Amino acid sequence: MHKIAKMPSPEELKEEMPLSEEAKQIKAARDKEIRDVFTGASDKFLVIIGPCSADNETAVMDYLGRLARVQKDLADKLLIIPRIYTNKPRTTGDGYKGMVHQPDPEKAPDMASGLRSVRKLHMEAFHMPAADEMLYPGNWPYMEDLLSYVAVGARSVENQQHRLTVSGFDIPAGMKNPTGGDLTVMMNSITAGQHQHDFIANGYEVKTDGNPLTHAILRGSVNRHGNNIPNYHYEDLTRVAYMYEKFQLKNPAVIVDANHSNSGKQWDQQPRIVQEVLHSRSFLPEIKSLVKGIMIESYIEDGNQSIGNGVYGQSITDPCLGWDKSAALLYRMADYI
Repeated sequence: MHKIAKMPSPEELKEEMPLSEEAKQIKAARDKEIRDVFTGASDKFLVIIGPCSADNETAVMDYLGRLARVQKDLADKLLIIPRIYTNKPRTTGDGYKGMVHQPDPEKAPDMASGLRSVRKLHMEAFHMPAADEMLYPGNWPYMEDLLSYVAVGARSVENQQHRLTVSGFDIPAGMKNPTGGDLTVMMNSITAGQHQHDFIANGYEVKTDGNPLTHAILRGSVNRHGNNIPNYHYEDLTRVAYMYEKFQLKNPAVIVDANHSNSGKQWDQQPRIVQEVLHSRSFLPEIKSLVKGIMIESYIEDGNQSIGNGVYGQSITDPCLGWDKSAALLYRMADYI
């Protein structure tokens, strides 16, 4: 292991790029709005939507501007949380790992610049609540004052440090089922997130209060033959409802990921999956109460591209639903709800 450069501390970066008092008040208000959905105080439906990876600041801000206009139209039904995912887990470890690693995907890694780019992007996007994935628990302190929703991915959900770090959040944290599909692993991770813990984090001994907003994300699974197994169907949702009752957890909630193994990464299947989830919610009140929202991978252009191809607003990682289809889907969702 070779030391390349000393990183700024979270405190140094926040001092360099501070959040205004007005922005803090905006965040507090929107955090309450999201919290109310998870506690049942609000019946709005959450839509966590955006690119697989936030790879280009200009295109991401363009996308968010479009999303904000739709949110204004549908504010009485939907609560839209943009995916601004700045870390990208890689199955083999190779490939583009997100803006934190490479603020410019076509240049060499520069993580100090990457942290600054990520903080700048989240601050510029502050007119809407933002979601990001916690791939590295050590990076959380750099963004803890900016994010309104955090997801823990399928490869990370069994990791002790991820689970314990989530227990110190005051915002919702979604725990995905692992790639192998074991729902008990997911429920154990939710239990850990909701409980109090003492542990070491970022050079400190810390104690957490537990996060009652820790919840499930169903993203499908892959069996031992490499086949995708979806878990968004009615029977899957009722099974999770039963497990929530068995585990006696607070604020039972499910977010359904319409892509990944639920769609087999067939991006154009996401609208169909969303429609089925909404139908299941309408069929049984207990499922309507449980399923709080949907997660959609969406960008300006359909599909994906290789790094360097230069198609504006098209994903350079997993393929996404394009803007026209995404906007139409959001309006249909509001009509159905």
